Amino acid sequence: MRLPFQTLALIQAPMAGVQDECLALAAADAGAIGSLAAAMLPLPALEQSLQRLRDAGRPYNVNFFAHVPPPPAAAFDRRWLAALAPYYDELGLPPPGPGAAVASRQPFGAEAAELLEAVRPPIVSFHFGLPEPALLARVHRWGAFVLASATTLDEALWLQARGVDAVIAQGLEAGGHRGHFLDPDPARQLDTATLVSALVARLDVPVIAAGGIADAAGVRAAMERGAAAVQCGTAFLLCDEARTSALHRARLREPSEPTVLTNLFSGGLARGLVNRAMRELGPLSAVAPPFPLASAALAPLRERAEALGRDDFTPLWSGTRRDGCREAPAAEVVKALAAGFDA
Repeated sequence: MRLPFQTLALIQAPMAGVQDECLALAAADAGAIGSLAAAMLPLPALEQSLQRLRDAGRPYNVNFFAHVPPPPAAAFDRRWLAALAPYYDELGLPPPGPGAAVASRQPFGAEAAELLEAVRPPIVSFHFGLPEPALLARVHRWGAFVLASATTLDEALWLQARGVDAVIAQGLEAGGHRGHFLDPDPARQLDTATLVSALVARLDVPVIAAGGIADAAGVRAAMERGAAAVQCGTAFLLCDEARTSALHRARLREPSEPTVLTNLFSGGLARGLVNRAMRELGPLSAVAPPFPLASAALAPLRERAEALGRDDFTPLWSGTRRDGCREAPAAEVVKALAAGFDA
């Protein structure tokens, strides 16, 4: 089953914090579906980016989170602050408190829906489940093709039952935040190949493979398992059009660097390269505030460390395979991946 777009069956994954519409436009110009990560964009910036994407006249995807925000006060849990206190002392920073700003990622809401309805993007995708039914119905009403991420078969069946047009099978190899929303236990989540096969066997909607796809061989293998398309993110992190920081780029160039799942940087489970915070606090912390609040108390540490040229508290998102990363225009990455469709 194919996606209904006259383009390559390749989606540049939305990656909040390391891209804007420039990467999406470059991927789209090369024949892929470019994606814009909207969860961290203020509405005026989102509106400007969407206008540029619409004016380009190519298929594109705009991605939102669909989590339920926890109480903001949870960002300053005393146990979390106690764990971070030695680092505040080391860097000469005053400890954060409830009056500090809460760095957050916003879920899809009525204001974003109103903005999108004026622009009518052809594809809208969601992470961490789906928005409330009325908002989802509004997206469908203007004719958007709706995608959502699943990390298990149960999640995929849940999404299909609620009307998504295609399911993104996010395997354990994928970089960045896990899209789970029914079962957060990674022990019950699957690698990309196994997950794609399981979803293709049970779903009536198209399945999009995501996670650990870094080259033409990976694209070809996913399509042979029945995927309607592939979604790749890590392969684009070193592209000219990406906004990946210099510190992040330096670590991505080291092919032997391991990746692990961590909840330190946002409170949500995500895959990234190991740094000081992960080594010393452990990649998984029982005292980290719930998603997306852990970043609030980490933000001052990150800012000070980065000013010193250190990535100690910086989320360095990456999938398990970085051999497809190219320090080149995004068009070259698209071309290299697209060879998997030709084989």
